[in-house]
Amino acid sequence: MSPRHFEVLQMPFGMFIFMIGYYYTIFFIVLMAKENVEATNVSVAKLKSSYNFGKSFLGLNKCNACVGTSACKKFFKEEIRFQNWLAPHLPLPPPDLQSYFGNYSDDGESWRPVEIYRLSSKRQHDLADQRICISFTKRKTCSIEGMLRSTERFQKWMAAKRLTPDLVQGLPVQVLRCPSQRLLDRIIRRYSEVFDAGSVYMTHLTDKDRLRLLYTLSVNMHPIVLQIFPTAEGWPFLHYLGSCGRLFVSASTLALSSFNISGSDVAADLAYQLLKIIHHLSANDLNYFFYFTSIDGNTFGIFKDGRMFIRDTSKMGIIDKQQDQSEYERKNEETDVFSCLSSDCPPTLLSCANITEKQNIILVCKDLLPYLIAGKFPDFTQKKIDRLLKDCPNNIANDQEARKFINELMEILRPWRRCDARFSYRYPDCKYNSIT
Repeated sequence: MSPRHFEVLQMPFGMFIFMIGYYYTIFFIVLMAKENVEATNVSVAKLKSSYNFGKSFLGLNKCNACVGTSACKKFFKEEIRFQNWLAPHLPLPPPDLQSYFGNYSDDGESWRPVEIYRLSSKRQHDLADQRICISFTKRKTCSIEGMLRSTERFQKWMAAKRLTPDLVQGLPVQVLRCPSQRLLDRIIRRYSEVFDAGSVYMTHLTDKDRLRLLYTLSVNMHPIVLQIFPTAEGWPFLHYLGSCGRLFVSASTLALSSFNISGSDVAADLAYQLLKIIHHLSANDLNYFFYFTSIDGNTFGIFKDGRMFIRDTSKMGIIDKQQDQSEYERKNEETDVFSCLSSDCPPTLLSCANITEKQNIILVCKDLLPYLIAGKFPDFTQKKIDRLLKDCPNNIANDQEARKFINELMEILRPWRRCDARFSYRYPDCKYNSIT
């Protein structure tokens, strides 16, 4: 018998029991730690499995018939979160909404509000996808990308070095109803879903880039307008943050309609900004005329500093004032599957020759200003405002009278704008400027 075994036999019984308990405790701790590690690994695996958002929710399963992928990393790294979604294991919001409120962060600590949009409703997307498949395969499901790639229009896009008016002929969005070469060049030069922008030629666009751009132009020009007329250059459009699948992200605002019950100072400031924006849409340094086909309380939005932006450009068109109007009109426009991705075929679009600056003013008079500034001011001021609003829809016969209306109403509203910190977009500068 070894000396070690002899010592154990000579050990007091109590000490022997203590050592057995000690070694059992160590064994139990090690066993529990192993089980906890295994449970943690299972939780991480479950977390990762829900971390991809689901390709169908984002629309990544339909790319490259989508907007793009420039913001996908931001989603997957949780730098873009839905407002009611603070961790990956929580359920995603309903997929049938047109837009979602969210938050965006560059550093994971400071967050700012954003809005996450679909190009069109999920129902419209599904109907368009079915229409594509049925028209090509007689079945309700197919490879959307494969079918669109095989079309004559896309083959023309693949062969083209430059985006020209004939390549967008028959597309349903109003912005492309009257396309000038200057506007189309701007689209290619400012298209931010690609790395190498800046040229008017499409040589830097891959086949997937061309399909994504064509698809976006065919469904909803809103993300393209945000890219080619950026906020940083003074345009009244929201900042574009990128896309993932069929979703795209921009800065967030509160809809103008939520301010209809505001006091006279806020109403005066917002109405004044609205009129300035309408004037800027027809009188800007680049000589583009932006017009609305319809307008409502969600068309405009208010940023957190009180500044107004256009939050929805889907019902907006653009006319290049540097181009002869006779060049716009194209008869017997051919339609194809791209003409039917967001509406019935063929699309019903306004004639360029019938669009004038007064159109925007009349829409604002009828559908926005009565809700924003009616009954907000003392009788003497309110009577002057009501008279202008009453005369506006019927008595504005030309663009000159439209500009006169804007100037007259802005002069009435100007004294009612307050200079305080609530309007931080112009405070404290307004304290040192006679025009507030």
